[in-house]
Amino acid sequence: MRYGIIGTGPIAEAFIAGARSHCSADIAAVYSRTAESGGAFAARNGIPQVFTDLTAFAQADFEIAYIASPNRLHAAQSEQMLLHGKHVLCEKPITVTPGELQRLQALSDRQGRIYAEAIMYMFQPVRALLREAVAGLGRITGAQFDFCQLSSKYPAYLRGEHPNIFNPRLATGGLMDLGIYCVYPALDLFGLPQSVTACAHFLDSGADGSGMAGLEYGDKLVTLAYSKIGQGYAGSEIRGENGTLSIESISKLTGLTLHRGGEAQTLFGEREKADLMGFEAEGFEAFIRNPADPYYQVTRERALQVSTVMAEIRRLAGIEFPE
Repeated sequence: MRYGIIGTGPIAEAFIAGARSHCSADIAAVYSRTAESGGAFAARNGIPQVFTDLTAFAQADFEIAYIASPNRLHAAQSEQMLLHGKHVLCEKPITVTPGELQRLQALSDRQGRIYAEAIMYMFQPVRALLREAVAGLGRITGAQFDFCQLSSKYPAYLRGEHPNIFNPRLATGGLMDLGIYCVYPALDLFGLPQSVTACAHFLDSGADGSGMAGLEYGDKLVTLAYSKIGQGYAGSEIRGENGTLSIESISKLTGLTLHRGGEAQTLFGEREKADLMGFEAEGFEAFIRNPADPYYQVTRERALQVSTVMAEIRRLAGIEFPE
């Protein structure tokens, strides 16, 4: 299938590599705000067309729009692509608010187009192994999901520069960039919580650099921790009466180890970056070929649940995005 790419950052290049390796994707066009960045990206990735006008890009000859722009732009760009008859795979977070997501899901249905969030967790084959392993732990007594990764942009921020990822006007920050990877497995494995608590640490820019949330389920507490201003090594774990499952990387679902009776069993190791992104393209194309696939509805429902809980975490922690 033919793809049009919105955005010229590293995540877009990783997606192209994965889509080409898993689906033999034809990358037909790229949109960028400037001809310079768009041209350089196209040259590096062998893309024949470069656009700096979004409407002209939307009218170009491709079926799938992959959106990897700043978070604030996701909803408007997704809407424009859907209205022009494109299927849309949008990087996380798919929208800033759950209301935007509901509106665009309804629009995609009216247009007869597939619209999904590009989140590695939901498209990795190892998700099935994770869910099977958790089922084998017996009654779950608690879990913690941790994604603390020092941003490569943090030194620039400390120098007084203004990286997009630390600009709340673009609806960015630690929760939206990294915390979402903790919310997804919590809701996918345990459902919606009975209550939520949350707090955040803010940078001078107003962006949340790190934060924590607690999801209370009555019979267990699930804690979430994220940070873009410090590197973590503790990983994540799910504790049950029959054992504990540790997860080295919750974002990639790699490094899964089952601990039981003093013994450790490796269930899954590492995965190449191209595969991580390629599974997203592969799964999305499968939805296009079969829109009635029940798993497509699962991904839609999970995306809306995650967006709703993320909005509540932001409210409780005081995370705000100025208009």
